[in-house]
Amino acid sequence: MTTLLELRDALKSYGGQTLLDEADLTLSDEYKVGFIGRNGAGKSTLCKILLGNEQLDSGECIRHPHLRLGYLHQHDPFDPGESAMEFLMRDSGQPDYRCGQVAAQFELKNERLECPLKELSGGWQTRVKLAALLLHDPNLLLLDEPTNFLDLRTQILLENFLRDLPLACVIVSHDRSFLKATCNQTLELAKGKLTMYSGDIEAYLEMKDEQRERDMRYNANIRSKQRQLKTFIDKNKAGANTASQARSKAKQLARLETVDIEQSEATVSIHVPRVEARKGSVLRCTNLSIGYEKGEPVADEIHLDLEYGERIAIVGDNGQGKTTFLRTIVGSLPELGGNIKWGYGVDIGTYAQHVYTSLPKDMRVLEYLQAEALPETTTQQVMEAAGSFLFRDEHLKKPVSVLSGGERARLCLSGIMLGKSSVLILDEPGNHLDVETVEALADALKTYEGTVIFTSHDRHFMQKVATTVVEVRDGSVVNYPGSYEDYLYRVTKEVEDGQRDASSSPRSKGPAPSVKQAGKVIYETSKEQKKVERKIEKLDQQRQKINKEFLKMTDHEKAAELQKELDALNDEIGQLEEQWMELQSELDDVE
Repeated sequence: MTTLLELRDALKSYGGQTLLDEADLTLSDEYKVGFIGRNGAGKSTLCKILLGNEQLDSGECIRHPHLRLGYLHQHDPFDPGESAMEFLMRDSGQPDYRCGQVAAQFELKNERLECPLKELSGGWQTRVKLAALLLHDPNLLLLDEPTNFLDLRTQILLENFLRDLPLACVIVSHDRSFLKATCNQTLELAKGKLTMYSGDIEAYLEMKDEQRERDMRYNANIRSKQRQLKTFIDKNKAGANTASQARSKAKQLARLETVDIEQSEATVSIHVPRVEARKGSVLRCTNLSIGYEKGEPVADEIHLDLEYGERIAIVGDNGQGKTTFLRTIVGSLPELGGNIKWGYGVDIGTYAQHVYTSLPKDMRVLEYLQAEALPETTTQQVMEAAGSFLFRDEHLKKPVSVLSGGERARLCLSGIMLGKSSVLILDEPGNHLDVETVEALADALKTYEGTVIFTSHDRHFMQKVATTVVEVRDGSVVNYPGSYEDYLYRVTKEVEDGQRDASSSPRSKGPAPSVKQAGKVIYETSKEQKKVERKIEKLDQQRQKINKEFLKMTDHEKAAELQKELDALNDEIGQLEEQWMELQSELDDVE
């Protein structure tokens, strides 16, 4: 094992905030390290120090003489108009055949190597940047949020590649699923200290929770002993015969100290809007066509019937139209045809890029949140909500005009959570949030009584939140006949088998009729199935009522009549259940 890079007693401060406080770090050539930490903790600064773009205030950054550090930039390093092959040759100085060999590892071939880079999606551009990294023959990769804007298919491909790559890596990410799949070590930066844990992120977070519980139990015991000693000292310090014992106990009391539970100081708690639970259809799309006025539809013949109280994940590869669909149903993009009908009295809260870029620039953070909150919300509650999204102290006084894109996104999300929306439309809500805040948001949405329609590239978040899946694919938007785990399994299998959807190649001009037809079948069958479910629920309530009366009955003749009524209900419910199973079989066949 060779040590490639080492920090010793590293100290770094910015504007009065200590980001590194005598921190130590050793990176060897054997490990893939997942790097986590709260937003603002100093992760980006540490990356700059490791790259040599920032200097420590004090301490040492020791690099192995043969260290070759490769860094995945978040910005685009491409020249205007150049192709992937031209960029790879320019960036690496390698001949075209070598660039082609490395590019093929990321399935970059033929037209994707020759067309202008700007015509490729963000996922394919990330593949090009990764190929460029490898052409420099690094022995340590530093990847800063490599999954940002990557669709599920590209994430899985990147995971498989990194797992098999015989190189050391440091991966900065808030995506727990990605870190668990690629990293065998976890590094956390918190309050200026670096903690390296020999295990994946799930094991590390579990260990932290267990440690916190132990510390809390320890502190409770210490406080109990402190109270006992203090009581003894107060009773006996003035007595002639007991004063010496009291002094001895006072020394014991002075030695008792509680441990500092750092995690509890940073716990994130997000509160969702308080709304009344409802049943029935929240959104019905009939023969809907979506897209832009100039050009062909992105998707058409859309038939959807979504229920109140569901948490609906919109899934599909990049470029297929997930955001177009969300923008259409909230009215910021006009439909090209068909009908959109929301349930009666719904109040929609929208979180999307086109929303948070239009926040009122003349307002300050606290003013904006107070304006968005319900009238009965106290200033303290507003400040607590702001703190959940990292707006504290001086940040509350900042004008919206000076906020970064990430800060505006968090401000918009915080404002929605303070409102009264019965439907939340969330487009990538986890972007710009750290691991703990994403987890807190998932927990909060699970308690929400309203409806959530959302997209996300974070698989852990999707698995935790989604109760219903809608897939955007090949010109159609359909109810997926399965759970998010089923969808994840299917896409993983496709990637591993080397299969590719139409979305992995340049988009076909015509939609796939078979997929559209399947969507219509799913819509009609699901609609019929819901009717059957409602009938079963109504009859079951009658059955429960008769059962209660039957248990109290003393008249045998009336009991016999109730028994006949009960038998008839059981037969009808049994027939409906068989009908439900037949409809479910039809849905399974469509899948």
